[in-house]
Amino acid sequence: MSQQIRVGIVGCGEVAQVIHLPALRDLPDLFRVTALCDVSPSVLDTVGSQWPAAARHADYRDLVTSDQVDAVLVANPNVYHAEVAIAAMQAGKHVLIEKPFCVSLAEADALEAAAEKAGVTVQVGFMRRYAPAFTEAVKHLESRRGDILLARVHDVIGPNARIIDSTSNVARGKDVPEAVLEEGRSRMSAAAKAAVGVGEGPKFNAYNLLLGLSSHDISAMRELLGRPKAVLNATQHNGGRVITATFDYGHFVCQFETAVDQIPHFDAHLEVVTPTEILRIDYDTPYIRHLPAKLTILKGHGPAGTSSDTSFPTRYDSFGVEWRDFHANVTEKRIPKTSLADARADLEIFRDMVQLMQ
Repeated sequence: MSQQIRVGIVGCGEVAQVIHLPALRDLPDLFRVTALCDVSPSVLDTVGSQWPAAARHADYRDLVTSDQVDAVLVANPNVYHAEVAIAAMQAGKHVLIEKPFCVSLAEADALEAAAEKAGVTVQVGFMRRYAPAFTEAVKHLESRRGDILLARVHDVIGPNARIIDSTSNVARGKDVPEAVLEEGRSRMSAAAKAAVGVGEGPKFNAYNLLLGLSSHDISAMRELLGRPKAVLNATQHNGGRVITATFDYGHFVCQFETAVDQIPHFDAHLEVVTPTEILRIDYDTPYIRHLPAKLTILKGHGPAGTSSDTSFPTRYDSFGVEWRDFHANVTEKRIPKTSLADARADLEIFRDMVQLMQ
């Protein structure tokens, strides 16, 4: 393979249109988009017209077996991620899977087995962990974990569409047959029931929220703090749209809270308290590119004051950093830090959380 990786994209919805395709356009020395696939003919036509050199496919099987594709971005609905990724691996393609990488531990095992047999690179799309401010925070805290008094993970946001529709022109698949949509809903219900014992109702909604939004938070928490020893408690309220939990780290606990409201805002941060400083990482919406995550460190200053340093090393988009890392992982045969084995830990934590929910 040449240094330029040919990318096929399965799922050309808002994430691909607003985030991934612009990021790939910015990296022409590393990537070339050669194939597109979506179940919506109108979406495929619209996105395809913007990428005229890319082949268009209605069936992902045709894309993953194309000899014009070296790597596949899996960005279609969550319940199909494992199926498409395994097919791509079996065709010898490297894979970047948008989170969540799958729905159940059984699927996670199947993905790992397929990756090992195929010998390809598979990376899970936790872009928050590639944000330069986050990686600086991880390095800063590395030798201070033993001093932590308290930690907090907070993620309360409004509907993404409120932000997307006011800033981007997105083609949406209004022509997807209802039977296809219903089949997806049925598969998701069955997959969740197999994973955590519920296929409908508030706990099912909470599991969907954990797989979607909270996978970013828990994954980042694990890299920053390590994996918790146990889930002490977990609750869901408001029909599964509000989740709280307490994670046991031995000498401290991490409080977790997430909710979806109707305000067009994005309030996501991780905070760590030690005796001499408070470290906080703030994220902004990924749907407006190049809004950097910010690292803030609060310390004492003088006998009775404080000082606060807020910084970010670059405005370069976190998805661009993620794609650069994917390129290096493929070409240098490195194991991604957001590997399949790494992401599996999130599913285990989610399972434990759901079991504790009333």
